[in-house]
Amino acid sequence: MVNQNKEYYLGLYEKSMPNTLSWEEKLKVVKEAGFDYLEMSIDETEEKLARLDQSVDEIEKAIEKTGVPIKSICLSGHRKYPLGSHDPKIRERGMEIMEKAICLAARLGVRVIQLAGYDVYYEEGDFQTRDYFKMNLKEAAIMAAKQGVLLGFETMETPFMDTVEKAMAYVKDVDQAYLGVYPDIGNLKNASLLYNVDVNEDIMTGKGHIFATHLKETVPGKYREIPFGTGHTEFVRNIKTLKRLGVRMFVGEFWYVGNDDWKQVIIDANDFLRDKLEQA
Repeated sequence: MVNQNKEYYLGLYEKSMPNTLSWEEKLKVVKEAGFDYLEMSIDETEEKLARLDQSVDEIEKAIEKTGVPIKSICLSGHRKYPLGSHDPKIRERGMEIMEKAICLAARLGVRVIQLAGYDVYYEEGDFQTRDYFKMNLKEAAIMAAKQGVLLGFETMETPFMDTVEKAMAYVKDVDQAYLGVYPDIGNLKNASLLYNVDVNEDIMTGKGHIFATHLKETVPGKYREIPFGTGHTEFVRNIKTLKRLGVRMFVGEFWYVGNDDWKQVIIDANDFLRDKLEQA
């Protein structure tokens, strides 16, 4: 299993590899590339959402056989079924997804679930969507507390929650120990250009409430599929601040895009991120 004496843990985002791989194959890739654990994706596709109702036997056997754990879940399924929707049926489905994801996390020993920082996504937000969002977050935080699973907001690419400071407004409002922030430093860098703020100063607003961090590359105005080392994310500088705040779980977030050399891309990503983490 994972070496408990490590200074930090570096996870690999599931979508960095082909979805056709079995769980055992995915966990073997994690180990062979040098990462410490896998971050599972439960996005808005029906295929991924179906995981919430399926047996976890295959996953548990894969974890046992490979010795590679799943320590976090990226739960972006709320983009389609947001907690703040005007439609009560969508809100109900969103809360069902939330409860099932927390139960799945507890079953697999997952420590933290990353929540998408949206009140709504495919509809216009207003004071009512924000109120619904807060109301359901309070209920979700209690669900999480019962299972001992942390819920952390991802800082997104939309103005609703693109900074740690904005995420912390909801964390403080809900005021529950199991709700915090799981920022994406690539997204924070893009937001810093929009608001003329320093990324590290923004990170500091989450002091005591940051559970883990996505390490992702971005360029101005673009948030996905930017190769590591070709963008403007301030990896070493930001990681230093995060480590000072006690953050020790990091995940390399990048995507498989149909390329034949995807395994080498994952190995190179591990080398790149380990170098930045060690420099920090």
